Amino acid sequence: MKKLISQFLFWVMGWRTSKELSFPDKCIVIAAPHTSNWDFLIGRCYAYISNITPKYLIKSELFLPIIGILLKINGGIPVYRKESFNVVDQVVKMFDKKDKFILGVAPEGTRKRVEKWKTGFYYMAKNANVPLVLVAMDYGKKEIGIVKIMNPSEEKKKDLQIIEEIFSNVIARNPENYNSKIF
Repeated sequence: MKKLISQFLFWVMGWRTSKELSFPDKCIVIAAPHTSNWDFLIGRCYAYISNITPKYLIKSELFLPIIGILLKINGGIPVYRKESFNVVDQVVKMFDKKDKFILGVAPEGTRKRVEKWKTGFYYMAKNANVPLVLVAMDYGKKEIGIVKIMNPSEEKKKDLQIIEEIFSNVIARNPENYNSKIF
């Protein structure tokens, strides 16, 4: 039912998915750009259409009594940013405990313009030994989908340059808030 509703919403809004809808059982999905609350709706519909149930990290402040329950049911994992603990290590442990685990990450970390992306996603994938699935959400084309699946290598700088280049021409909902720079 969720898939049908999502397909209908995409049709009404004029969105389409790229051809590739197959995800590895374990991976980190990098979804960008992230400049609007609409990105979550588009991304969630895409997940339903793709038949995946990704988890996602979200600031703990949003886990209010009723909203928190809905966020958890929908795949939200609270991140406690004020406490000192290593989120990368926690995510690696999550991957170690599960046979299937897809984690969606917005590497900008916010809908506001940033000077550069956070690179925790890269260390999570590398340390958990899982691929990165690069998903572009292009408002110019009204298309969302996988543009590349890659395994982090020993050449971090080269890997991050490839990622930066892939996302450099993607049109955000709010282009003034988007910066694809990682360095």
